[in-house]
Amino acid sequence: MNKVLLITGASRGIGAATAILAAKRGYAVCLNYRKNTQAAESVITQIQSAGGQATAIQADVSQESEVIRLFETADKSGPLTALVNNAGYTEKQSRLEAMDAPRLQRVFATNITASFLCAREAVKRMSTKHGGHGGSIINVSSMAAQLGGPGEYIDYAAAKGAIDTMTVGLAKEVAAEGIRVNAVRPGLINTEFHAGGGDPDRVDRLKETVPMKRGGQPEEIAQAILWLLSDEASYCTGTILNVSGGR
Repeated sequence: MNKVLLITGASRGIGAATAILAAKRGYAVCLNYRKNTQAAESVITQIQSAGGQATAIQADVSQESEVIRLFETADKSGPLTALVNNAGYTEKQSRLEAMDAPRLQRVFATNITASFLCAREAVKRMSTKHGGHGGSIINVSSMAAQLGGPGEYIDYAAAKGAIDTMTVGLAKEVAAEGIRVNAVRPGLINTEFHAGGGDPDRVDRLKETVPMKRGGQPEEIAQAILWLLSDEASYCTGTILNVSGGR
């Protein structure tokens, strides 16, 4: 049976690196993206040029109807065996007193609600309780969940804290149904994500606070994700793995 992996937010950064590495390791990859069609197609081309299998599926995972459509489309690639909840979103760096409710709703919709909805659809397909064959879910959290993001984005940090809790709870909920649920907490990683917060040079600015004195690469997070997905991590569930250079 083909190994089918769905990755949300996979047109760039950690998601793209995970898609490329997963394809090299034999997964048929369903690459979800929200709006950057050109970036998604570039990742697909790279995977297919190397002999891998990949499909791009546009969907806004903060919307329930879009999540349902995403998974129904992914079903065409075969029974789902793995999910990586990678889609993330932050707004411009800000202190709490400048945040309004619409901002909080946007941040929580993509970082929390989307992960819950995608995990729900994955469990429906993977759980032996529902006739599935088991599988693995990886949530991409952030070291911000532990550090708090003061003065920058405590809303995003709080959202990732919710993902940590969901990881532990869901792992226990479905452990006897053949599904492992784990998470990775990336630290300062060299991606375009920081530009979305209005601070494209953030990694260079803060790298001296990292014990290893450098930012990480998306591929280093992808390697951790693929390990947690693999049989080498068969006794790991509810695990949250820091990949942060010691920060």
